[in-house]
Amino acid sequence: MDDEDDGVVIPKRIIVANELPIRAVCDGETGRWSFEYDADSLYLQLRDGFGDEVEVVYVGCLKAEIDVADQDDVAQELQDKFRCVPVFLPREIRSGFYHGFCKHYLWPLFHYMLPITSSQGTRFDRALWRAYCSANKMFADKVMEVLSPELEDYVWIHNYHLMLLPSFLRRRFHRIKLGFFLHSPFPSSEIYRTIPVHKEILQALLNCDVIGFHTFDYARHFLSYCSRLLGLDYRSNRGYIGLEYCGRTVGVKILPAGIHMGQLQWALSQKETAEKFKELKKKFEGKFVILGADDMDMFKGINFKLSAMGQLLEEQEKYRGKVVFVQIKNPARSQGKDIRDVESEISAIANEINQKYGGPDYEPIVLVNGPVTTQEKAAYYAIAECCVVTPVRDGMNLVPYKYTVCREGSPALDKALGNEEAVQPKKSVIIVSEFIGCSPSLSGAIRVNPWSIDDVSTAMYSAIEMEESEKQLRHEKHYKYISSHDVAYWAKSFDQDLVRASKWVDDVRLWTMGLGFGFKVAALNSNYRRLLVDYVVSAYRRTNSRLILLDYDGTMMPKTHVDKTPSSDVISVLNSLCSDPRNIVFVVSGRGRDCLSKWFSPCEKMGISAEHGYFTRWTKDASWETCSLIMDFDWKNIALPVMEHYTEATDGSFIEQKESAVVWHYEHADLHFGSWQAKELLDHLENVLAKEPVAVTRGQFIIEVKPQGVSKGKAVENIVSTMRKQGKLPDFVLCIGDDRSDEVMFETIADKVVSQSLPAIREVFACTVGLKPSKAKYFLDDTDEVIKLLQGLAAESSIQANSDYLKESVGRNPSDD
Repeated sequence: MDDEDDGVVIPKRIIVANELPIRAVCDGETGRWSFEYDADSLYLQLRDGFGDEVEVVYVGCLKAEIDVADQDDVAQELQDKFRCVPVFLPREIRSGFYHGFCKHYLWPLFHYMLPITSSQGTRFDRALWRAYCSANKMFADKVMEVLSPELEDYVWIHNYHLMLLPSFLRRRFHRIKLGFFLHSPFPSSEIYRTIPVHKEILQALLNCDVIGFHTFDYARHFLSYCSRLLGLDYRSNRGYIGLEYCGRTVGVKILPAGIHMGQLQWALSQKETAEKFKELKKKFEGKFVILGADDMDMFKGINFKLSAMGQLLEEQEKYRGKVVFVQIKNPARSQGKDIRDVESEISAIANEINQKYGGPDYEPIVLVNGPVTTQEKAAYYAIAECCVVTPVRDGMNLVPYKYTVCREGSPALDKALGNEEAVQPKKSVIIVSEFIGCSPSLSGAIRVNPWSIDDVSTAMYSAIEMEESEKQLRHEKHYKYISSHDVAYWAKSFDQDLVRASKWVDDVRLWTMGLGFGFKVAALNSNYRRLLVDYVVSAYRRTNSRLILLDYDGTMMPKTHVDKTPSSDVISVLNSLCSDPRNIVFVVSGRGRDCLSKWFSPCEKMGISAEHGYFTRWTKDASWETCSLIMDFDWKNIALPVMEHYTEATDGSFIEQKESAVVWHYEHADLHFGSWQAKELLDHLENVLAKEPVAVTRGQFIIEVKPQGVSKGKAVENIVSTMRKQGKLPDFVLCIGDDRSDEVMFETIADKVVSQSLPAIREVFACTVGLKPSKAKYFLDDTDEVIKLLQGLAAESSIQANSDYLKESVGRNPSDD
């Protein structure tokens, strides 16, 4: 496809979904295929949200099966006439991917139905999972054919069928601009993690720049999983929710989809609509019409609302012969015993009610078998005084929106019906399940628990008895919202967020990590690089006044070790470095001074900065110095009771009391609950200690309260200040750490170099442990690499010591001996 027109770059929006917005019809005589746009497709309608200058390309499968021999010709025709790129899946892969893994495994599970028995959906099957993977890979290949990342193309992926696609695309194009929208519910983390490949799917999905959901509940479940099982942080800023992942901020968008107003206005203006409306009006004259319109699947709750209608007629004899429930049954999107069982149950309930309460001129339940044309459906919507949409679990469900717009009508329909001069006030009533995506946006609807037959039956009674003025007010409220939040508004809003969220790619250096679906791209500072031992040793060799600052936990000691006592290798290398008169070596840690003194007692020449710099000593024999702050620790009497309360309520947490600080640890608590409690504790402590001279900070699985102005950065400032007074300003600085508190050290050193507070420094190496976003310029993979680096420096010190000794020996006068 051409990306340019008269030399002007045309930005593309590539819309990827399981099905193309195309209707395909095969001529039975010639065998030739004809195609047209599917005007009812949400994916076609959303292009109204993009500017006219934006080219929209669709990638997906056709609903029809095309012979292999015809696929090339069909693909060319679809590209040329419709800007559509078809994905032709082999029959076996298509069956395993769509009918197997998607519709019979993921779909029920995302709707909270676990396959505990074989009758409750398909259980996880590796063969179906492989088909799902293969299909997503084939989709990726087709997207790559039309994608031009360098021309600002954006890819918008839709729904659970393609949750692996972001991984395939990001692996091929690291700077691709990717959005994803889930049109189904996202289950709670307890349900979602029953999927054996739950982590692979979510890690693939996190390769997107924006992930969209219809409701806050669905987004909340997604964020809860990311926090609880992946340990990711998220925060809200000016209305945007951001999930921190590998140096990138993945946007989480919450916005319900809308309908295409123009499509419905067109349907209402058609002659067929008016004729159908007249037919229905005559058929149901004098009756209160309640309408349902649902796909045939087990989650739509059709059986429940028919039962509620039966109960209404049982309890309210006055409605018999006067209230009709019309249920449109759209064709099922999948096949299987569950669909047949649902159809059988619906027919049985309808027959029972009709036989019990019906008569020659009255049928309480009217079942309309689909498919029903858009015009006919518009007529049904327009005639019904109440619409009941009560799935037990669903994604967005736009039926209430369509119903409201059709009840508003149109001038063309009024004219066709002869009502131009006596237009009645528009009114409607919606009964909606509290478990579907459109429910929060319909503030005037009667919300029900679909599992409660009593609840739904009572809602029907309320709808019938509602005052006309109340129906009118509710209708006006709904119509105002629906008409201003249409599909174009939804698409434009998502596209704007995608453009904003994907700007990160221009300013960072990308690092690829992980294998398979664990693949991810880390966005790091453009100057970020691995710290090479030879490079540091070379700089070390050229300098004479060196400052070496080392964190302990996670830097020289792996966090996974239960015994935190330093190893013999650590003690040995520290002593070797301290024996070099050109070096000043400090361990800068958040741990208490008694603990550090005990652990590093063999290191007599090494300095220790304990409790984030509140206590400092330069050698083992030197006395401890405290920071110049004059502190009253009465604030501990406020902080400790609060922490004790949270400790009692959070199994696995504990309190550490230091001389200058108190710390609440939750690394051994449930990850999700501990994180939740930590946020609550942080807010609580900030409130009760607002007037105290302390800082409440959050670290890696800790909440710490410490004196204001105490930090590892301040400790570094004090060490450098002392060296300056001694006339030993460093010309080499090596600073290594691994967590948030160490970032302050890195920032302090960088600021001093930029401000030229340390003009003597020629070589600065701020290094974090682990490839991750950091203010440090360098990284090492793990504690083993840190020790190897220190051993390399110690070896160089040994070489220099021997060289100095030889020079001294050569220069010594023999008579001096």
